[in-house]
Amino acid sequence: TFNIRYGSADDKADSWPNRREMVFDVLRRHDPDVVGLQEALRFQIDEIRAALPQYGEIGVGREDGKTEGEYSAILYRRDHLALGDSGTFWLSDTPEVPGSISWNSACRRVCTWGRFLPKGSGPAFYLFNTHLDHKSQPARQYGAVLLSRRIAERRHADPVILTGDFNAGEDNPAIQYLKGLSELAAPDGVLSKTPALLVDSFRVAHPNEQVVGTFHGFEGGVDSAKIDHIFIQPGVEVKAAQILRDNKDGRYPSDHFPVLAVLHFVGRAGQ
Repeated sequence: TFNIRYGSADDKADSWPNRREMVFDVLRRHDPDVVGLQEALRFQIDEIRAALPQYGEIGVGREDGKTEGEYSAILYRRDHLALGDSGTFWLSDTPEVPGSISWNSACRRVCTWGRFLPKGSGPAFYLFNTHLDHKSQPARQYGAVLLSRRIAERRHADPVILTGDFNAGEDNPAIQYLKGLSELAAPDGVLSKTPALLVDSFRVAHPNEQVVGTFHGFEGGVDSAKIDHIFIQPGVEVKAAQILRDNKDGRYPSDHFPVLAVLHFVGRAGQ
């Protein structure tokens, strides 16, 4: 999962033209099969795919459901995976309405999802990728409830990964809810625990790690909260997990550290 920082920001020395090659290099070096991007604008996705043509793409701009605004896009290795169903919904009271916004959210927020079938052995799996609001705690909580419901309602009982910049540390009620550790009220007022229990893949591999910050504002600091997460279902084998602090002479590809997990799904191929 990788928040690449929107490319139209005036970040001076850290503006997109000065760091895009580092973004490409992170993907080349670690070679993930699937990537959940956040803050990706259309031209950034185009440049990534031009540099790494092995990746296919799903997602839409959050402003209009077409190309305007930031994407929570998913990249996938077309030589390794076939795409089944896919879609995008808005984190709002009207999830199917492009550009909709609710819950005092500062920005429109979306979740893009896809079902992927390996071109070889192994089960099919779902990936849901999102970016929760950076200001409104109600929006984060209601967004978590909606995400959990949509995961529980998926058409096939395949393994699920949920990636994203959640703008919420590990103790935040939205994160605690996703992990089944607290109840939250949905917009309809129903108070309940999550219908789709998840665990943090990083914590499966590193339960006691204290240095976990993922937002660093291009400074490389590690003392902040871990707000970028790769959630999985309990029982999935985590072969490796790490926060990637790749840099070049103290310059960073983004203001967030990407997070990587290597997972092993046990089960039959999806039908």
